[in-house]
Amino acid sequence: MTARIIEGEHYRFTIITDYLLRIEWSDNNQFETRPTYFARNRNFATPTTVQVFHGRQNHELEIETAGFHLYYEGGAFSAKTLWIDAKYKYETHFSRWLYGREPVGGNLFGTARTLDEADGEIPLENGVISRHGYALIDDSDNNVILSNQELGPQNHDQTDLYYFAYGRRYQAEIRDYFKLSGVPPILPRYALGNWWSRFYPYTQESYQALFNRFEAEKIPFSVAVLDMDWHKTEVPEDQGSGWTGYTWNQDKFPDHQELLNWLHQRGLKVTLNVHPAAGIRSFEQGYSDVAQHLGLDADTKEPAVFNIKNSSFRKSYFEDIHHPLETEGVDFWWLDWQQDRYFDTEGYDVLKALNHYHYLDNEARHPGEGLILSRYAGPGSQRYPIGFSGDTWISWETLKFQPYFTATASNIGYTWWSHDIGGHMIGSYDPELQTRWLQYGVFSPINRLHSSDNPFSGKEPWNYPIENRQVMDHFLRLRHQLIPYLDSENIKTHLEGTPLVQPIYYLYPEMDTYYYYRDEYFFGSQLLVSAMVEPLHQQLQQAKARTWLPEGTWYDFFTHQVYQGEQEVNLYRSLAQYPVLVKQGGILPLTPTVMDNLQILPEQLSVQIFGQADNEYVMYEHVGTEIAKTIFTLTANGELTVQIDDPEQIIPHQRKINLAILAIADLKIINQTKLNITTTQLTPALSLVDQTTAALQMMKIPYELKRQIYNFVKANESKPLKILNFISTQNDAALVDFFTGLLAQKF
Repeated sequence: MTARIIEGEHYRFTIITDYLLRIEWSDNNQFETRPTYFARNRNFATPTTVQVFHGRQNHELEIETAGFHLYYEGGAFSAKTLWIDAKYKYETHFSRWLYGREPVGGNLFGTARTLDEADGEIPLENGVISRHGYALIDDSDNNVILSNQELGPQNHDQTDLYYFAYGRRYQAEIRDYFKLSGVPPILPRYALGNWWSRFYPYTQESYQALFNRFEAEKIPFSVAVLDMDWHKTEVPEDQGSGWTGYTWNQDKFPDHQELLNWLHQRGLKVTLNVHPAAGIRSFEQGYSDVAQHLGLDADTKEPAVFNIKNSSFRKSYFEDIHHPLETEGVDFWWLDWQQDRYFDTEGYDVLKALNHYHYLDNEARHPGEGLILSRYAGPGSQRYPIGFSGDTWISWETLKFQPYFTATASNIGYTWWSHDIGGHMIGSYDPELQTRWLQYGVFSPINRLHSSDNPFSGKEPWNYPIENRQVMDHFLRLRHQLIPYLDSENIKTHLEGTPLVQPIYYLYPEMDTYYYYRDEYFFGSQLLVSAMVEPLHQQLQQAKARTWLPEGTWYDFFTHQVYQGEQEVNLYRSLAQYPVLVKQGGILPLTPTVMDNLQILPEQLSVQIFGQADNEYVMYEHVGTEIAKTIFTLTANGELTVQIDDPEQIIPHQRKINLAILAIADLKIINQTKLNITTTQLTPALSLVDQTTAALQMMKIPYELKRQIYNFVKANESKPLKILNFISTQNDAALVDFFTGLLAQKF
């Protein structure tokens, strides 16, 4: 017995940290020591606050740490024999957990397997973050990971629970969750750009014409997604459905090799959709090799029944079917598993197996660049990015749910969701909805535009009115300008355990207010986003994002308006604007170029700096497995030091950095690099009068009322309360709400 493991007949308690406990029961006294799909590493630094008591106050066993106090009365686990008190008093009676019972409320949820057919909100599974300070994960029936990286069943029945008692230290809890379960790997840079995806019967000619037009209009994409019509879908009747396929449709793609080469020459990576459930049948191009390797009767067209659990099938599945397609130019696979969760009565989860084996296979063939696109399969899935959230409805309700859904997924460590941006099906033509959804996509983990085969539902910007189209074009370009920042935060997720998207309560856990702003989230370490999920107000011609600003001074990324924190602000924005805020001292690395190959590090950076405050931003970059750092250190007195740590010399030697500065009168630069650094000034926000003029111009209110408001604001620009009192006399609630938000800059 050690200080970390306390065991007896049929039970074992492992204190992993002072705040993380493993609870096991086995009728035959056999306990699982191998890693599971969820728990990869149980070896942490020795806990420092463990106290163990036997027979004290008539309890057979007590375990006490800084985070919890366990009581065990002996015998089989039950609510009467085992309970744990979390050492937090956030609520008067919710800190005790009784074995066998669900924790009483407080859980802030995790994520869900899929959003298929969702039209708005759906129920979510629990995460490890709870306002009551503790949470549980049941790992009893999970697959184990064998020494050869195969998934297998556990050899015996047992109870295997993980009890998290981190209180409201949410970020520390997620870091330890990653240490236990595995950190998300670093995504390839190309995955952070725009993806074009559509369930549509493209031909080789029409697909090339589409991307030629994107290129001509300078609309950047980095990933080309071909849905299931890339393969044969009309198959012999005796062969079943055409839903599964691995053979290119030569009628639509007469020279698929030329197409793949053509896409790669344009800097695009390619993924193909596959529904693997029907296995490998005799009409497939690679069938003869599969039949030979699996001992099938090719004369009778004996199929290779899908069985990812079987190592012989799996070897042929990859080597005879997938690898030849990858050799031709397929970069990774979109695994569209839509069948039942379990393969057999032993609880072998097919989706877990598909994600596990496909990711490992892709990573082995592309070191440091491994990738799949597949549905979430439970805790541990963060090791196999990227998540495909499924076929949602096109509706405002669905858009409204996605910011909350994406941020909340961080509570179970699932940091890389890819949604059907714009929605997949049903719905109706709504240019405003599509524009707002695309704007959200740009400020979400993965921006993958997708739609059904309905000829009228395509997400091409030119399908929409000119105003919407121009905004869409601008935001698609902005996504590629953001790549230096996105890739840096991508690497930080892997190295530091900080999700790209975090609920605002992660940084302010003791503030009750922050738990109720579901559309608001941190996007990396420098940006705060308040998603636009409601239509324009028809009178005001602007939409509202109800936003709580944390302490400090905040700058609008687009308009450069300045707000003071610790207040709720109604951020009204026109269609072309989106509420993205940067805290004073924020440092945001961008690139001015948008059409470059994302796999090549940019030669030019535009680093935006928002006001004077102490801040250090480490900009990470990577090529394959090599990582470089550029460190920007800003002081409150306006001094900026720039340093580089680039052991493998992956940063372009000819790189130029332009510092685009806002609200810093005289920036002193200490350049400790050999790079050329210049400075420019960002344009300050418009005056209150000019902002009012622009807003009034578009409002659908009487002209004379516009004139009165304009004149009053012009005469009283420095007196916000007086302006607000005047607006209140108009007895127009919408106008009052709008000007309350606008005048928040003055308070």
